[in-house]
Amino acid sequence: MRTILTIVAVVAVLVLGKIFFFKKPDLGEKGSGGGAGSATSGGKGGQKGKDMKGGGPSVSVNVFVVNTESLVNVITSSGTIFPNEEIELRAEASGRILVLNIKEGFQVAAGQVIARIKDTDLQAQLKKLNFEIELAKQTEARQKKLLDINAISKEEYEITANKINTLNADKELIEATVEKTVLKAPFAGKIGLKNVSQGAYVTPATSLATLVQTNPVKVDFSIPEKYSTFITVGRNVKFEVEGQPDAYYANIVAIDPKIDPNLRTLKLRALAKNPADRLIPGMFVRVSVDLDIAQAIMIPTEAVVPVLKGKKVYVVRDGKAAEVMIETGIRNDKKIQVTSGLQTGDSLIVSGIMALKKDASIKVKGANK
Repeated sequence: MRTILTIVAVVAVLVLGKIFFFKKPDLGEKGSGGGAGSATSGGKGGQKGKDMKGGGPSVSVNVFVVNTESLVNVITSSGTIFPNEEIELRAEASGRILVLNIKEGFQVAAGQVIARIKDTDLQAQLKKLNFEIELAKQTEARQKKLLDINAISKEEYEITANKINTLNADKELIEATVEKTVLKAPFAGKIGLKNVSQGAYVTPATSLATLVQTNPVKVDFSIPEKYSTFITVGRNVKFEVEGQPDAYYANIVAIDPKIDPNLRTLKLRALAKNPADRLIPGMFVRVSVDLDIAQAIMIPTEAVVPVLKGKKVYVVRDGKAAEVMIETGIRNDKKIQVTSGLQTGDSLIVSGIMALKKDASIKVKGANK
């Protein structure tokens, strides 16, 4: 019983303490605060709804007025100098060299004798054939007279006449072999370092020296395939050589009919004059090709946004941002050519692009041309 009374007393104390010592919350303030909060929230929501209804806040941007301009675009490429003509001098016949007219590094004229191979055996055979031909001609003359009086048959005469033709054919063969023992320069050029000496035995597989024509010289270089339509035979190119202050000029004489499938480049060949022999075959050169595109639409590269289906830009239309898909061409250090998608007079957005969305309200801060 005493335990129950104790519990009742404790509960009573707690109730009295709740009533007299703990302040009740101000319901009016809470309601007022809640009302204010609701009003504030409602005010913000109403303003947000108002902004959304009006198309959102305007985005301040700079624009670029699209126009055509003269495009000066230069392709640079590395190249190599090659001789205009180059061959290895080899004898057509085997034998010992009697004459070797090779002065290393000196110029030779076309048709000049470079080497002679011993041909005494061939000359002896040629001499023998000349005697046989002379005898056959005399025999043919006598038999011609006998045929006129029917002293011999026509068949005997024809056999003798045919022998003359056969001997002449043998003579021509020997003369062609003798001609092979003389090596002549097929074109004018410079003799390289010799590989044999006079008196050496050579065969058609033996290289005596090289003959190189260095005026003019060839300049071979490659360009990316996307520029292939701008290059034609006859176009002038400029090139520079390491260690030489002067610039040289060449003329494109040939274009490879196919594009390298591995490098995606097109090989070109130009011809340059070299009267002072300052251009040495094997030199590395830096080639510059001016494409000479007259007029083109050029826009700043920072205005282009790469997308999955290509490239796009933003332009201002009716005070809003509009997306336009474009196709591009060549580029330089600051601008890129637009081949389709834009027209002159379009206002191209060039700032704040990453924050733009389609149909966003636009406020133009400034315009550049």
